[in-house]
Amino acid sequence: MRFMGIDPGTAIVGYAFVEENEYGDPIAVEYNVVTTKSTMKMPNRLQHIYKEITRLIAEYKPDAVGIEEMFFGKNVTAAITVAQGRGVVLMALADAKLPIYEYKPAEIKQTIAGSGNAPKAQMQEMVKTLLNLDQIPKPDDAADALAIALTAMQASRWEQLLDQ
Repeated sequence: MRFMGIDPGTAIVGYAFVEENEYGDPIAVEYNVVTTKSTMKMPNRLQHIYKEITRLIAEYKPDAVGIEEMFFGKNVTAAITVAQGRGVVLMALADAKLPIYEYKPAEIKQTIAGSGNAPKAQMQEMVKTLLNLDQIPKPDDAADALAIALTAMQASRWEQLLDQ
């Protein structure tokens, strides 16, 4: 199975695709970011995100998708813009009729690093190790998307075990 991970946003959307190799080890198929310019009007930014996510789904054909749930801090304006980006990503995923799994940041950290309070540097090092990469994935949003995709993959493994 191929899993897509998405770290939602409006300025930057991290995306990643992971799958298992013939030995059952996770491998990174592709990871990067979709960016929008701050000079673009919000409707155009959201449309660009929607089109790029739709294109990526068509190109990489994931079987399921993990996406980070919203984390609300004190900056309400930032939370609203991230929510708008997350909304168009969810619409693209729903249009593709993909199973969608949503994870809180602490769940992703727990799955990848063994602690829901793991710092970003530890998470990035674990993603590098789990995927046997030569270096920590960049940019950070792509590394986060890899962690989300790995979380979806691990959750799928648990579901398969429970179904037996």
